[in-house]
Amino acid sequence: MKSYLRHTRARMFESEVLEVFSKTHPVIPFVFWVPVAVALPVYAVATGIAGLGEVAGFGALGALGWQVTEYFVHRDFFHWQGIGPRTRRLHDIVHGYHHKYPDDPGRLVMPLAVSLFIAVLLAGALALLERPTFTVPFFTGFLWGYLWYDFMHWSTHFRAPLTAWGRLMRAHHMAHHFADVDSNFGISHRWLDRLMGTRRR
Repeated sequence: MKSYLRHTRARMFESEVLEVFSKTHPVIPFVFWVPVAVALPVYAVATGIAGLGEVAGFGALGALGWQVTEYFVHRDFFHWQGIGPRTRRLHDIVHGYHHKYPDDPGRLVMPLAVSLFIAVLLAGALALLERPTFTVPFFTGFLWGYLWYDFMHWSTHFRAPLTAWGRLMRAHHMAHHFADVDSNFGISHRWLDRLMGTRRR
């Protein structure tokens, strides 16, 4: 018996307010976050907080940090089924709905409230280090990594790939949905699945 329903959608919440805010147009993350991701490195260089080399190097480290976060959060939190009614309901909200209705276009990118919450937590934790030369570029790279993830997730579900690499990435993610949900946890990349032994062709 299939655990998913193609080309359809359903309500996630009884509350109309929660239902509205649980859906996100795919352009929203980019309209909100791209100006921030552009302004931060410009500000860092203009004020002398970091040089171009530090922005590039620590920014790349931040993007790598996102990919590691993406993999482990997807594998260990999104796919944790819960241990009771409340935690199972949490799983349904966080990720279970997406697996049951993988073609719902309103739930292919992260809701803005969730990305804002994560960004505030990360920015607060980095601020405690009191090393803006590292933390501002790192945060920027992490943010660009997140935006690439949102784009890739929307793209693999919503449109036909335009390149051989795109077809490879789409096949990687579709295998996660329709062949083996315990494999292929990377969405914007595949290297951690290879490294961790969770890659399925």
